[in-house]
Amino acid sequence: MTAPALELMTIPEFLAWSERHEEARYELADGEIVAMPREQPEQVTAKGKIWRAVAEALARAGAPCEAYVGGLGVAVDQHTVYAPDILVNCGDPITTEEMLAPAPIVIVELLWPTSDTKDANVKREDYFRVASLAHYLVVDPARRAVLHYRRDAAATFRPETVTEGSIRLDPPGIDLALRDIFA
Repeated sequence: MTAPALELMTIPEFLAWSERHEEARYELADGEIVAMPREQPEQVTAKGKIWRAVAEALARAGAPCEAYVGGLGVAVDQHTVYAPDILVNCGDPITTEEMLAPAPIVIVELLWPTSDTKDANVKREDYFRVASLAHYLVVDPARRAVLHYRRDAAATFRPETVTEGSIRLDPPGIDLALRDIFA
């Protein structure tokens, strides 16, 4: 006897569902809804500092991009949507009705003692499937370090750990100083 096949939720179904469940944060992983843990005040503060550093760097460079902290999802495939801590979307401005970033070029995730390493590894590999993504940053506030994955000309993501100085994000043509991230 075989178990009945589960019907995987699609992105449009998930977006409609999530509009009715705004009391918490959710992601869609392989067609299943996953509740995200409540953020602690220090997490919110750290995200704000990084968002501000990215947004100011974009403004200085005159890049046709916008930085977002929470709220927007990134579609990986038809059954997976993640909600990164911070993302940079380039191109046309995103309308207020949109719930997905159409062209995320930079994704930033923060590590915390409660972060699930397995979950982070799965997300990293999934994010690498997003065609527009050029940079994936994993920020470790405790170590004051950033693991920077940069897509090279062969479309392979190359990791580099940065603990001082700045990170060059090109595209979109900005430098992100670690002193601003960890201020």
